[in-house]
Amino acid sequence: MRHRKDHRKLGRTPSHRRAMLRNMVTSLLDHEEIRTTDAKAREVRRLAERMITLGKRGSLHARRQALRTLRSKQVAAKVFDTLAERYRDRPGGYTRILKLGHRVGDAAPVSIVQLIPSQSGE
Repeated sequence: MRHRKDHRKLGRTPSHRRAMLRNMVTSLLDHEEIRTTDAKAREVRRLAERMITLGKRGSLHARRQALRTLRSKQVAAKVFDTLAERYRDRPGGYTRILKLGHRVGDAAPVSIVQLIPSQSGE
């Protein structure tokens, strides 16, 4: 049974997994699109949505919480200024996962994780 299992292990030690996901969410928020495996995409989506929600909150405490995860102060500034304004009226669901197929080398399922554009077409 998978009751109360809240994340995927991704075949890594906890410290490696945490570092990898921090790097990936920072890249996603910086470039607004990354390509990765399906399992990693689902984990990155969780963190990215949490970071944007912190950005919408906008307090000093929220900024410090975001900086615990994000690797770059410039990306944190982007989250709190640009992305928070873009998604101000949206109650969640800031990312989408598009499945691409399978990777050539090991047939791993690959996806693109991207931030959804604003409703005004930004």
